[in-house]
Amino acid sequence: MSTQFLNNEGYKIVEKHLSDNGHQPFSFQLKTWKKYAQNYSGVVVAPTGFGKTYSVFLAVVIDYLNNPTHYKKGLKLLWISPLRSLAKDLAKAMSIAVEDIGLDWTVEVRNGDTPTKVRRQQERLMPDILLTTPETMHLLFSQKNNSRWFKNLKCVAIDEWHELLGNKRGVLTELVIARLKSISKKLQIWGITATIGNLEEAKNVLIPYLNAKTIMIKAKEKKKIKVESVFPDKVEVLPWAGHLGKSMSSKIIPIIYENTTTLIFTNTRSQSELWYQILLDEAPDLAGQLAIHHGSIDFKLRNWIEEAISEGKLKAVICTSSLDLGVDFKPVDCVIQIGSAKGIARFMQRAGRSGHSPYETSKIYFVPTHSLELVEVSALKEAIKQQQIESRYPLVLCFDVLVQFLVTLAVGEGFTADETFNLIKGTHAYSHINQEEFNWALLFITQGGSTLKAYEEFHKVELGEDNIYRVKSRRISMLHRMNIGVIVSDAMLRVKFISGGYIGMIEEYFISKLKPKSSFVLAGRVLEMIHIKDMTVFVRLSKAKNAITPSWLGGRLPLTSHLSHFMRLKLADALSPGTRERELKFLNPLISRQNNHSHIPKSDEFLVELIETKEGFHIFMYPFEGRLVHEVMATLIAYRLSQLKPLTFTIAMNDYGFELLSDQKVPLDENNIKAILSKTNLMDDVIKSINASEMASRKFRDIAVISGLVVQSRPGNRQNNKSLQSSSGLIFRVLEDHEPQNLLLKQAYTEVFNQQLEEVRLREAFSRIEKSKIVLKRAKGFTPLSFPIKVDSLRNLLSNESLEKRIRRIQQQALKV
Repeated sequence: MSTQFLNNEGYKIVEKHLSDNGHQPFSFQLKTWKKYAQNYSGVVVAPTGFGKTYSVFLAVVIDYLNNPTHYKKGLKLLWISPLRSLAKDLAKAMSIAVEDIGLDWTVEVRNGDTPTKVRRQQERLMPDILLTTPETMHLLFSQKNNSRWFKNLKCVAIDEWHELLGNKRGVLTELVIARLKSISKKLQIWGITATIGNLEEAKNVLIPYLNAKTIMIKAKEKKKIKVESVFPDKVEVLPWAGHLGKSMSSKIIPIIYENTTTLIFTNTRSQSELWYQILLDEAPDLAGQLAIHHGSIDFKLRNWIEEAISEGKLKAVICTSSLDLGVDFKPVDCVIQIGSAKGIARFMQRAGRSGHSPYETSKIYFVPTHSLELVEVSALKEAIKQQQIESRYPLVLCFDVLVQFLVTLAVGEGFTADETFNLIKGTHAYSHINQEEFNWALLFITQGGSTLKAYEEFHKVELGEDNIYRVKSRRISMLHRMNIGVIVSDAMLRVKFISGGYIGMIEEYFISKLKPKSSFVLAGRVLEMIHIKDMTVFVRLSKAKNAITPSWLGGRLPLTSHLSHFMRLKLADALSPGTRERELKFLNPLISRQNNHSHIPKSDEFLVELIETKEGFHIFMYPFEGRLVHEVMATLIAYRLSQLKPLTFTIAMNDYGFELLSDQKVPLDENNIKAILSKTNLMDDVIKSINASEMASRKFRDIAVISGLVVQSRPGNRQNNKSLQSSSGLIFRVLEDHEPQNLLLKQAYTEVFNQQLEEVRLREAFSRIEKSKIVLKRAKGFTPLSFPIKVDSLRNLLSNESLEKRIRRIQQQALKV
């Protein structure tokens, strides 16, 4: 670091502030401060708890202290974060710092929870630092004369950039930066991110501007992660998911008591509700010290829980990805992951929630929900050792987001075509847009396109004589502002006690299946449904022993390809584990049984099992590509087999493999297995095997909402899922018949192939299988690998009680073989 920088007044003041609080700058922070002073934009990569926030925030403070005349009154630093919960804690920390340093800066938050009075004050005079979300930024762009707030802005910081990259919120963020850059010519752009596999691409997506000086600043400091497996008392040679809960709870309670505060991560909201009950049953004295945190719990209660964690008042919190990010909980010294984390980056992110101070070791315990998941722990350890972390791939040409943005500009200050085309083309997301596509978007917002032009409701934007596109209707402006954003979830219903008191939110998808007097679990309480009125579920407390745990459609996390790769390697190693491979050694009875009754596939092999039972003829295949990919693969293989002989299949799958079950003998053998698993005509056969049009119609619903073709929220009313699907489905069919070249229609099919069918990953999987040696085994009964998939197929048919009895019977039969 140059002596000149270390001698400047701003640095000395900030260095004293840090020193007084027992800190000294890390080298990556010093580098960021220096590069910011030299007008660089960039991305900071550092482990959790090392002060990534202060690297960018204090860079602006130091620059201001050195050059106060360069900064005008009003907004100086804009901090954009993907989560509202991050903003409150960050604003508090920044306020303390600026006050301690002696600045009279104001630090404020603006999001959907900000009171109207505070918003109006901000609009009269923006604070010096504003913390907000991508959606709120677009709402600000929809206000009249909004440029005045940003014309003197010096820096925009994008926090947790890796969480935004790869989804439409990332595209919203790219558009925010492009618009701000068009207003404030000297704007510096800084991203803050955790380590991902494609950091250079992440930087170029955030800052695609060729005239910008850019830099990637990586911390040399590494976060130590200690991964501990929690072993069951004995290995199950025929494992099945979920039932280990009760027996593992006795092993979790001592971990909770050994540590100050523990975060217990589950993948779904339903799992978190179940585990809350399991742990309270195991240790009733934890009542009052145990909390539950997920996205469907009232935000006031979530805020209270977050504060209670920070103050060390809670021993443990069972949570979902709602606490994956950002909030710096100092008392948290332990993390427990229940079941598969589904990805390496996610597992490391969750581990980083503990031991938040620099140089503390992050401690994470892995609790398997069935024996086979111990292979995953071994795979995770290997991946962390090799620093192999998944990439996040940016989205391009999202025409629904583009259309929404154009209407936002038209509602706000209005826009001209040429200037806006250049602004949009400057982003990574729309760098390949051509004039014809942009003209289509203009036609769409002014007339509804060539097909919908007869309907006045789609004539939203008008072109004035001054060549500026504007929205003149107050009604259209209001509806547009109410529907800005790209998160389209299933309609959520409020859950309230009939006597008063708000509990949380629940998806319409789940509650619509329940009848009055049915009992379900939410926020750790057993509730009886009384009735539904005006998007509210009225309930009372229930004493029912059998209550349904809510299922959320958002709970289907895909297994990442990186983790799949390491799991295949570890399974291949499992027959002769290394001396330190405790998990694989523990699994030896299971692995040996699999090998004796069938086969353990090596990394260059692909296993197919044929099993005949009283139920019929079973085919099991093990790609280890995750449930979502297996769903498509199973449908494809079923289609190809039915071309050889008319057959009907029942399909089941888990993250490791899938099952096809038929009541007739299946024509699959050593002679045709290669052809059945061939990548020839892959996507043509996929399209024939699925209802691509129906999938695109469902996907089009989200696109229609984002683009404003259908309106989700109106004053005092929110369209339910059924009517949204009905309205968007009608438009989808009209466009398919009369305007097949419509860009939103084409986008629906693109998203189906890229996201739901995971085309790229599907092709890679079939390429790998084609190069592998295919091992076809005829087993006499269910094997350790096939048994969990078999259990999954039974879950949809039986209640829990009969399921358990049925599984025990199948286990006993299989063990006799």
